[in-house]
Amino acid sequence: MLPEVLTVRLLVLSVVVLLAFVLLLPTVRGAVQQRAEIDRLQAELSAYEAERAGLENELGRWEDRSYVVEQARTRLNYVMPGDTAWRVIDADEVAGGDGPDEDEGAVTPGSAAGPTGAPWYQAMWESMRVVDDQGTLDGDPTEGDEDDGPGVDPDGADGGE
Repeated sequence: MLPEVLTVRLLVLSVVVLLAFVLLLPTVRGAVQQRAEIDRLQAELSAYEAERAGLENELGRWEDRSYVVEQARTRLNYVMPGDTAWRVIDADEVAGGDGPDEDEGAVTPGSAAGPTGAPWYQAMWESMRVVDDQGTLDGDPTEGDEDDGPGVDPDGADGGE
């Protein structure tokens, strides 16, 4: 009879341990997940605090007049009164000396003026006006000449493509 008692006791103990395992497993898993989330958020918070400290340091530098002057010179290309501004357009071209001559009508890079000294948009508008004037001098542009190009309808329709 002794083996039957041990078997029943062992069976009851097994059921109790299994029941405790089933009931405690979700609780322990939630606690572990929450601890991992807390660790992740603390790491994120420390990264944000380091970024904030860096930004506050940079903000403090902007209160220094010499830093502001340096940034104005480097970022905005400002010069102080009495200084001479030098700008190298293309260092290789200047060193080699093989660049185009000014007599050839080359426009320097970065210049916003056209060949007549007018801004680029005004020069473009003038060129469009000249082309338009040349078209009206030749005759009525709506007559449908043969030189309109292949597949161009004088009325503006696309020809049913």
